[in-house]
Parts: sequence; structure tokens; C-alpha cells
Amino acid sequence: MMQSPNQYKLDKRIFTEIDFDNMQWHDNPIHAITFGDNFELLLDIDYIFEWIIKGNKYVFWISPSTLIFENVYDLILDIGPATPGLTIDFITKGNPQKPNNTEHINRDIEFDWTIETHEGSISFKSIGYKQFVRQRPRLLATQKIDNIGRGGITFDRITF
Repeated sequence: MMQSPNQYKLDKRIFTEIDFDNMQWHDNPIHAITFGDNFELLLDIDYIFEWIIKGNKYVFWISPSTLIFENVYDLILDIGPATPGLTIDFITKGNPQKPNNTEHINRDIEFDWTIETHEGSISFKSIGYKQFVRQRPRLLATQKIDNIGRGGITFDRITF
């Protein structure tokens, strides 16, 4: 999809596991991780929508986003030294199965998820995710938005 040099055209502002096959998280920085109510795993990330080659360098359409995995359990964090921070390499899902608590969560299927980072992995079972795009994507020469530009660390479930 060709983008305007001034504005990225988003099809939606909230993505879910239904969008998984059309999403990629390669080189997306994780600014913070927390655990929410109702067995949630929340990540404050900079999501890279598109990589564009300009001459011999890349520029990136990028936006701060909140990625929330729902009904998470069997969580394993195997993270090595982070120098500095965490960066997602890719996210996988597999092993579809019926959740133990189907009648309480009104969902028929859960997956084994793995967030592979350059520093290690985070694995868990979850029914899926919601990713909230918190700011309009901007074109940057870096894969990471500075703390001031992204509005600090937040796990807000809001969109612009």
C-alpha cells in the first residue's frame, strides 16, 4: 500500500487476533510490561506499520501502541541480559485448543503464544489480544520513539 509522505492510512485503530496473519512485530521495542486485571499481559510498544527504503536507509511508519493479551496463564519469561531494553523479533501462535474456562470467558479457542525477543522469549496461553494504536503513525528514521514523543510509559486502552 502506497502511503502519503505526510500521513499513514490506517484501516483500523484497534487490532485483534483476527488480524494476526496481517501483522508483524519485527524490531518493535517494548517499553514496559505489566499484568492487568482478569489475567491480562500488557505491553507498551512502538508498533512499526511499515518499513520504507529511502536510498540506502530505512524509514519507518511507527506509533505507540498498547498490546494486551487476554486470559493469560502458564506464563514463562525467559529473558537474558537486555542492553538496553527489549525488542520483539516475532510473535507466534499455535496449538489451538479449547480453554478450560470456556463458559466464563465466552471464547471457544485459545493458543500457545510466544513473543520472541532479541533478548529471550515470553511464552503463555491466551485467547487472543487487542492492540490499541494510541497516536497517529509518524514517519521516523528510527525504530523507536523517544519517551517524550510517545507520551511516556502508558498502558492506555485508547486510540487517537
